[in-house]
Amino acid sequence: MTFSDLGLDARLVARLDRLGLKTPTPIQQQAVPEALAGRDVLGLAQTGTGKTAAFGLPLVTALSAERARPAPRTARGLVLAPTRELANQIVATLDGLTDDLRVTLVVGGKSIGGQAQRLSRGTDILVATPGRLIDLTERRAVDLSATRFLVLDEADQMLDIGFVHALRRIAGMLAAERQTMMFSATMPPQMAELSRTYLRDPVRVEVAPPGQAADKVAQSVHFVPREGKQALLVELLGGAGEGRALVFSRTKHGADRLTKQLERAGFAAAAIHGNKSQGQRDRALEGFRRGATRVLVATDVAARGLDIPDVAHVFNFDLPTVPETYVHRIGRTARAGRDGQAIALCAADEMEALTGIEKLLGGPVATAGGARWPEPKKAAPPQRRRRRKPQRRQAA
Repeated sequence: MTFSDLGLDARLVARLDRLGLKTPTPIQQQAVPEALAGRDVLGLAQTGTGKTAAFGLPLVTALSAERARPAPRTARGLVLAPTRELANQIVATLDGLTDDLRVTLVVGGKSIGGQAQRLSRGTDILVATPGRLIDLTERRAVDLSATRFLVLDEADQMLDIGFVHALRRIAGMLAAERQTMMFSATMPPQMAELSRTYLRDPVRVEVAPPGQAADKVAQSVHFVPREGKQALLVELLGGAGEGRALVFSRTKHGADRLTKQLERAGFAAAAIHGNKSQGQRDRALEGFRRGATRVLVATDVAARGLDIPDVAHVFNFDLPTVPETYVHRIGRTARAGRDGQAIALCAADEMEALTGIEKLLGGPVATAGGARWPEPKKAAPPQRRRRRKPQRRQAA
């Protein structure tokens, strides 16, 4: 199948060809024709499967066909993303798909005054994180009442980090008659409720069961005491060649500490997490993309926002407590058809987390080193105390 078969116009197909994109991915094959027909779409697919183009292509097509200009302080289409990094990636993709539509980015960590100024002349597509968008609406810098296209990207992640109330507020500001597309890697119960609220008779497209890891990710786990993790990571990085490596830490403080330890071991490393300024995050990501930084240590703020095709290794230095997060993390490698390795370091007190991950994956992760720790013991249910029958008092 080619992009022409999806119903895209020849000009857009030629643009995709110049970008080196000739064959649509499975999620694009299913979602694009339905979205072009005006249907609401609920797309379920793991990270790295081409979801941005799956909604970007029909969005660009619909807005270009209208041949309308946005009024001042309005947006014709809105794309919401959970993190600044993902929002930046979406803008880069959309800019590559069109040269006649105005795409505007608004995220936290940047001057809100400058963003309000850019919105003053209106925009065709507004890409935003929910918190900053609400700030701008409260300043009356943008009016969403005429916005007729809404995309929620990585919707489950927005729920995970507490944006559900912001989403409800924003959706209430948009035009009642609109087309909505919602894309997610997983489908927790709250996501199902969200889809029923915002989607009208949607078509559901799904290219992999939620929580399934990409086929080309070779997964393995090392069982190691917590105090031995740092030395093992240094050893594994030393034997991993020159490819880029992404290391996940559970906490911001842990990410900073681990980065310093890796630098002392001779690795070009940088950290990215929520306590870093936008400038620091941008510089860390740019150095990682250029190869000046070989190892990027991240918390889960980056688990869905990074789109760097040639990440060779993902290391789970700390195992996540939510099994789906593991799948999001390892989805940062083996992108765009490449192979990749996901290596987990499991301490004894993380066996419960590993068990949950293996249950989600439907099988054990291959052991690469160490002896598997004993399975965690399930807590015994509390025993009910038997009530003693009161004794009858005998008459004297």
